[in-house]
Amino acid sequence: MIQINVKNISHHPLPDYATLFSSGMDIYAYIDNEFVMKPMERALISTGLYIELPPGYEAQIRPRSGLAIKNGITVLNTPGTIDADYRGEVKVILINLSDQNFTIHDGDRIAQMVIQKIERALWREVDEISDSERGGGGFGHTGK
Repeated sequence: MIQINVKNISHHPLPDYATLFSSGMDIYAYIDNEFVMKPMERALISTGLYIELPPGYEAQIRPRSGLAIKNGITVLNTPGTIDADYRGEVKVILINLSDQNFTIHDGDRIAQMVIQKIERALWREVDEISDSERGGGGFGHTGK
C-alpha cells in the first residue's frame, strides 16, 4: 500500500474503495450548480482534489459502470491519465452518449480513480523484430 498526499478543497469525502477488493475509488463532482449534459455533450467536471503521486505511479480516471449502462455517461478519454508530476486539480472529462439529458449534481459520484505502478520504457532501435505465431494479425483477424 502506498501513501498519497491529497489536498481536498471540496466538502466531499476523499476517494475511497467501496469494497474490500475494489480496485477503483469513487470520486465526486465538485460543482456550484447542477449541470445538465445534453445528448452527445462533453463536459469537464471538477473534483476539488489535488494529488501528489509518488514517482513511478499514475492515477487513471475510469468510468463508473452504473453510470455507463444506466445513463450512457462515460469518461471520454478513458482511462484519463494523471502523471506523478501533475499538481493541478483532478478533473474528469465526461460525455453523454445517450439520447436523454443527464443532470450532474454537486457530490455525485462521477468516475473512479485507480492508482497504478508504471514502468518507463527504453527504446532499442533494431533493423528486424522477432516473428510470432500471431504475426501482424490484428483488428478482428481472429473472427468473432
